[in-house]
Amino acid sequence: MTSGPHHDDLDIVDDLVPDASSARPLDEPKWHILIVDDDPEVHNATVFALQDIRIDDRPLHFLHAHTGTEALAMVKADDDIAVVILDVVMEHESAGLDLVRVIRKELGRSEMRVILRTGQPGYAPEMRVIREYDINDYKTKSELTRVRLLTTLTTAVRSYDHLKRLITGRRALSHIVESAPLLYAQRDVAGFCKAAVDNAAALIDENSVDVFLCAHRANYGSHLSAQPYFIVGAVGCFTAQLGRPLQDAGSAVALVEQALARREHVREGNSAAFYIAANEANPAVLFVAAAKPLSEEQSQLLAVYCVNIGVGLENAGLIADLNFSAYSDRLTRLSNRIGFVARIDDHLRSEEQGWTMALIDIDHFSELNDALGHQKGDQLLLSVAQRLSMALLPRMTLARVGGDVFGIFGPDEMLDPRQLMDHFRLPFAVGEYSLPVQATIGLVRLDEAAASDGIDLLKAANIALNRAKTGDRGRWHYYTSDMAVAMRSRLDLLHDLRLAVEHRRGLELHYQPQVSLVSGEVIGAEALIRWRGADGNFIRPDLFISLAEYSGLIVELGAWVFHTAVNELKAWDAQGIRGVHMAINVSLVQFRDPTFLSRMRAALDTAGIAPDRIELEITESVAMLDAEMVISTLQELKTMGIQVAIDDFGTGFSSLSYLHRLPIDRLKIDRAFVRDLGSARASGASIAQTIIRLGQSLGLQIIAEGIETEEQAQLLVDLGCPFAQGFLYSRPVDSASFINWWHQRRST
Repeated sequence: MTSGPHHDDLDIVDDLVPDASSARPLDEPKWHILIVDDDPEVHNATVFALQDIRIDDRPLHFLHAHTGTEALAMVKADDDIAVVILDVVMEHESAGLDLVRVIRKELGRSEMRVILRTGQPGYAPEMRVIREYDINDYKTKSELTRVRLLTTLTTAVRSYDHLKRLITGRRALSHIVESAPLLYAQRDVAGFCKAAVDNAAALIDENSVDVFLCAHRANYGSHLSAQPYFIVGAVGCFTAQLGRPLQDAGSAVALVEQALARREHVREGNSAAFYIAANEANPAVLFVAAAKPLSEEQSQLLAVYCVNIGVGLENAGLIADLNFSAYSDRLTRLSNRIGFVARIDDHLRSEEQGWTMALIDIDHFSELNDALGHQKGDQLLLSVAQRLSMALLPRMTLARVGGDVFGIFGPDEMLDPRQLMDHFRLPFAVGEYSLPVQATIGLVRLDEAAASDGIDLLKAANIALNRAKTGDRGRWHYYTSDMAVAMRSRLDLLHDLRLAVEHRRGLELHYQPQVSLVSGEVIGAEALIRWRGADGNFIRPDLFISLAEYSGLIVELGAWVFHTAVNELKAWDAQGIRGVHMAINVSLVQFRDPTFLSRMRAALDTAGIAPDRIELEITESVAMLDAEMVISTLQELKTMGIQVAIDDFGTGFSSLSYLHRLPIDRLKIDRAFVRDLGSARASGASIAQTIIRLGQSLGLQIIAEGIETEEQAQLLVDLGCPFAQGFLYSRPVDSASFINWWHQRRST
């Protein structure tokens, strides 16, 4: 190839001059300059001309290629080449331009600066090619004096540095933006912190970097550390300190504490501590230690990234709090019902048998809570939780599954109900009180419940607990399959009863006459509800009335009974059955209903029946359950003019002073005492006589129920009892039968 005119500065180079930068420290950053030319003299002259040159305080490092193919291999091997000084013509006329096309189009190295030079001006590329290939300068070799070469190279290097910073920053910002959704998608604090430090390390883009994130224990898991700050995420040498207090981070502690105290980012040497205002009261810090000091761009990018970390940490803290609330009990810090069921579900998946669940119910806790206050009630629950926790053996799980109910799950041999009861033998210290506490326990063995999940097992244990509660408290009961059958039957019956009440389906009132023992005159009748099932047979009242009271259906059912009985009394008047009264049973649930009195007033007004013809019967046990409320309601009834009777009197344990306070009109002797009249045992007659004398002394009327024989009737007359009802006179019958019975009795 024929060379063009040579400049004097290029002619003085005879041999390759060693790179002056070799005297500098080996780890000093350098500008990589690739010289591509098929003429060795050009290489020598260029190196000689630029020896000892520093651009922006960085030396030059020269790479040499003599063909386009050789140059392409070097470009692929070194991603930090700042400038290519490229001969246009080498192996062939377009070798230089072909290399530029590959660099730009295929390798995408847009930041690399390209300076074309040629000794043959006739081979200069067109302006279109220069623009298309982003060729940054074009000189003939004769134009490149030492000064011009230096000026051109300095401009190219600074342009490369500027572009690379922009591209690096853009990539880093894109990384921050793209990583944000993935960061925020983390559903737990540990996962978030791991992603946060990994992304921070990636932003620095160096092989050797150590990063950790420290946060305050108040927001991110106080169980992890007794110190205020602990390490929640780590990369590099700090990985071993994950979950440890900040004080275990060695020399990094001082810089982190400085950032926390000053509430700002702090840099020192190769390390930096970035202050993160994740929580105003309890901020966090991202600590970074690199092989060399962070650049301004790196520091700025990390500062921007820490804003994302701050928002994400707060969100992760909220999610952790929500997870805790979802699966844990805030008062006792034990698992709650959901967490307990999840633990059981995990065990069921293992298909391991031989495990038992127990539900421990604190007896009469609501009364203690009301008497001592909710704060003392919470202290009692904490004391129970602490005592049970201390008794737990490995593999056992304790949870608070209800207000005053604890659940324990563990191997059969570890769950002995006797031992559980022993934990309640000693009183519990609650403030200044020493409270004796009793518990009732329901247990279910996994092998016997055939439970498909934790909910099924919990239901089975609850059935056993309810069975234990039906007797005296302070007992335990194991679940059996027949309990489930009985419970299912009870639920089916409750479902049918609800439909019957809502649609008045199968409900009837039967009436049992009440008579004068002396004259035989009919003085009234007791209205008794009957329910005919879908099969046409009557369902026993003791079965469905207790269900109605338990479910609250008794309010609607009782209102229907009262309305029907009052209107029946009006119909009897039209049939000539005048002057009789109607006795109607009411429960405590009805008494507590705020619409009870208004419904009775409305029914009486609609039927036009005098209130003194209505007698409400309440049992002695009901009257004792909520004394003040019952007395208040009875006084309202008396003001309205309605009569009140105590049913089943003598079966309860009311005191005479309490009985004296009740605004009642009549006592009803229970059938159990009537049945004993005339038998070898004299207790029945004695009790009946006592009740009669008590009623007479209080000015109350007396009526006996359950009279089945003439002998019983005569004995009651002899004892001074004026009124009675029972099979001797008539069984409970429907309204039409009652009317017929009354007319027949009148005619005889």
